[in-house]
Amino acid sequence: MAAGPVSAVLTRATAREKLRPADARAGADYERVVADGQAYFLKRLSPVSDWIMRVTGDHEHRPHLVWRAGIMDKAPACIDHTVVAMEVAGRGDDAVLSVLMRDVGDCLVPPGDAQVPPAQHARFLTHLAGLAAAFWGWDDDIGLTTMAQRLRFFAPDNITPELAAADVPGPVAAAAEGWRRLPARSAKLWDLARLVHERPDIVTGPLSRTPHTFLHGDWKMGNLGSHPDGRTILLDWAYPGSGPACWDLCWYVALNRARLPEPKEAAIDRFRAALEGHGIATDPWWEPQLDLCLIGIMATFGWEKALGDAGELDWWQDQVAHAAARRGITAGR
Repeated sequence: MAAGPVSAVLTRATAREKLRPADARAGADYERVVADGQAYFLKRLSPVSDWIMRVTGDHEHRPHLVWRAGIMDKAPACIDHTVVAMEVAGRGDDAVLSVLMRDVGDCLVPPGDAQVPPAQHARFLTHLAGLAAAFWGWDDDIGLTTMAQRLRFFAPDNITPELAAADVPGPVAAAAEGWRRLPARSAKLWDLARLVHERPDIVTGPLSRTPHTFLHGDWKMGNLGSHPDGRTILLDWAYPGSGPACWDLCWYVALNRARLPEPKEAAIDRFRAALEGHGIATDPWWEPQLDLCLIGIMATFGWEKALGDAGELDWWQDQVAHAAARRGITAGR
């Protein structure tokens, strides 16, 4: 059998070094590879080894589906996905996906909690809007991440099997602890999160009546970087699918909050203006979509806010409570 595209490069490797990136938390294996005078970054994972694949319901290697469908290469020129080749070896949950990327480590956002430069943050939001605009109206016909799965990533019953592992993943243990604390810290957020976990359609139903696009799914700083020419590096297309543009926006402001150089409200307004700049009219759907995504993100990451400071938790409680009131969503319904 002929070697796959990744294996073919590896046969010519002159150097290979195992790595553990600072932001790696899922169980994948990583290597730095040099072949043909080019530096690469290799990632390997499977549902057996990667808990994120399991909790997100990915048993098909969704990044490979996106790659094979040519979606990554249809991203606008402002986005560099860095991927050179992918291949899948094996069957079922034992199948291993190998992702070979150009090594762009020197251009990535450095680890830590320091704020990113305002100009870089502004470009990230502009390019996030550009990606959304490029795929506006995109429908998933290849079996990617659904909105219901996104809402239930960290639902208590969804992560229960991972808590039984001999070595419980750190984020899963943190999620379990955060959900345990949330009722005492914010009964409102807990009640809404529990409602969404039990009935995702309360959010997905009305969201489906707003515009949709292709979602990368994980715009956190650990996946981002900038080339000297201003292009945005966007790594780890692990949660791709069709959904509302405000989802990736809310994910960005929720997970990167310590690193934002401006208030969340300003970042949200900046993204909306960037969409408008790309020719996307945002009336009348913007407010309902944003409200529903704020609610949905808290069903996904309310546990993380329960482990944080009071100011951050209060911001989300206030935003989500008003969003739920505007959408007629209450914990008793």
